[in-house]
Amino acid sequence: MYSYFNGIIDNTTSNSVVIDVNGIGYNIFVPNPFSYEIGKTYKIYVYNHIREDESSLYGFKSMEEKELFLKLINVKGMGPKVASGIFATGSISGIVDAINKENVLYLTKFPKVGDKLAKQIILDLKGKVDTTIEIEDDNNNIEELISVLENLGYKTSEIKKIIPMVDNSKSLEEQVKEALKLLLK
Repeated sequence: MYSYFNGIIDNTTSNSVVIDVNGIGYNIFVPNPFSYEIGKTYKIYVYNHIREDESSLYGFKSMEEKELFLKLINVKGMGPKVASGIFATGSISGIVDAINKENVLYLTKFPKVGDKLAKQIILDLKGKVDTTIEIEDDNNNIEELISVLENLGYKTSEIKKIIPMVDNSKSLEEQVKEALKLLLK
């Protein structure tokens, strides 16, 4: 029904953002709501999940994220909430790599993804997900890094002090390790 919304972020919660599009506020569940700045304009690609008792919007910063999400929710036993949780804690390229290399251990680190579901994801999607998917730009990595550190309990003021010292050419995992070392000093 909807492809994307282009508007101003009005509010964020722990799992969603409210985007104002021409005076109408849409509540969209997103993997990392704190990577969106209130008052800033964003284009959010959406998936409209409709069931008999619920209608929800799930949003993504890129079309590649949305396409991978759509493939994930078609896996037996995988709903949109679990799939969204995978994006909150993993990078697109990491998820695709884990699927194509049959890395069950990587997939089971995500919330509500057990051994059985991880194997089902690999069975259903191996060879069907694009290995060339990359994160859009370095700014996305910085936003993901901030989100990961906030989820670990660090204050935004502490995080903003060390962000300039973190090498943004490294992978997200390496950036997190470097940031944690700086925060522990």
